[in-house]
Amino acid sequence: MHAFIIEDDYLIGQSLQDMLEPLGFTRFSFARSEDAAVFGANANDIDLITADVRLLPGDGLKAVEAICAKRQIPAVFVTGYAEELQDRAPRATVIQKPVKPEELAAAVRQELSKHKSLT
Repeated sequence: MHAFIIEDDYLIGQSLQDMLEPLGFTRFSFARSEDAAVFGANANDIDLITADVRLLPGDGLKAVEAICAKRQIPAVFVTGYAEELQDRAPRATVIQKPVKPEELAAAVRQELSKHKSLT
């Protein structure tokens, strides 16, 4: 499976990759800005998106919305600003930083199963 990690902090992105590998993800791509995320998502077959909300530059929620306007991809938001995201996207699956592997695993499983039931 392929995970697309939208995160402007390199070390956090690598940490997310390390946590996703035991869940069956073997391919990864990364974007550090909103524009790079939207552009990078067009070229890949993606099974899951993880995205920070605040990117330098840009906005992770806007990037995910732009990507998912063209095709439905499960998304988990990983952010230090969970309360901000609840106001903007109340149905979003959100993990608060610092990320705990078991919380990320539960959120990923939830999003993947929700996506399978819709397709």
